[in-house]
Amino acid sequence: MLASKRRTFWMLFLLIGMLTLCGMYVSLTNGTFDISAADAVRTLLRIHPNADHDLVIFDFRLPRIVLGALVGFGLGIAGAVLQGITRNSLADPGILGIHAAAGAFVVVFMFFTAGTMKAPGWLSVLTMPVFGFLGGLAAIVLLFIFARRAGEFDPQQLILVGIALASGFGAITLYVSLKMDPQNFEMAAVWLAGSVYNANWRQILSILPWLVILIPVIWRRAAVLDLLQLHEVSIKGVGVASGRERQVLLLCCVGLVSACVSVSGSIGFVGLIAPHIARRLVGNSYRYIAPLCGMIGMLMVVLCDFIGKTVFAPAQLPVGIVVSIIGVPYFLFLLFKTRKQ
Repeated sequence: MLASKRRTFWMLFLLIGMLTLCGMYVSLTNGTFDISAADAVRTLLRIHPNADHDLVIFDFRLPRIVLGALVGFGLGIAGAVLQGITRNSLADPGILGIHAAAGAFVVVFMFFTAGTMKAPGWLSVLTMPVFGFLGGLAAIVLLFIFARRAGEFDPQQLILVGIALASGFGAITLYVSLKMDPQNFEMAAVWLAGSVYNANWRQILSILPWLVILIPVIWRRAAVLDLLQLHEVSIKGVGVASGRERQVLLLCCVGLVSACVSVSGSIGFVGLIAPHIARRLVGNSYRYIAPLCGMIGMLMVVLCDFIGKTVFAPAQLPVGIVVSIIGVPYFLFLLFKTRKQ
């Protein structure tokens, strides 16, 4: 049984990985300036490089594809963790206000520094994710204060408080962005819609440390996430410090979401849809759910970004809007299904 589940997981993992690579290939070679597969391979392998191909691939398309893949991977895993911690299948970084809080703090940072900050070396690269992390932390603190009853998260209260936080932080973001000069306001508006349009290697460098450090911490606690689905009495009966473990996992989740929001803006519903698909495919073990959620999130963002930049060409639709077009009906379906149960 265990060997069969492991084999199924690896087959799905490789299948989704191959689909993601296919999406990356199509996105890399298609656009306003089409590049043949042979030219793309020669450019990547540095065989008779062409200046025009170098510019299109290394400066525009490849950073956008890589950043979208990393953001999707991080948001997918963060959504799985949040649903596991709260035992609520409707929990999602966007619905719980974490996206909005991280975005609000980053917009405030952009307002006071015009999107730049003089700092030596790595500090300048990591500044925006740190501000996003502080915003996500503020949302989690408020959720802890207002959405707990008798020391436990109340599922309905959690959604209501999350919606209120998202509205409140969204209002702060709107107010601050309206105080910006026209150029910075346009940049903030596109960014808040959830866009990887202006992706660059510097942004990829800023998000990588968060993913490399936090995802292994989450994966090593996969067994703990399985136990957190039990009743509190049962969790304490097996010797798990549920409060401390939830706090560690929440901090990891906030770190992932904040790092993703700081480079791509608010891309919602990835963390909601990916865990539901993963559970249908591999069951309820977080040892398999977490990495599969990351792969599904990666595939979603890569494909939705390609749709946004090609279907409406020459205009480009931010990836966050494309994901929302898919996510809103799916969320309503899940909400209706939950109420029937």
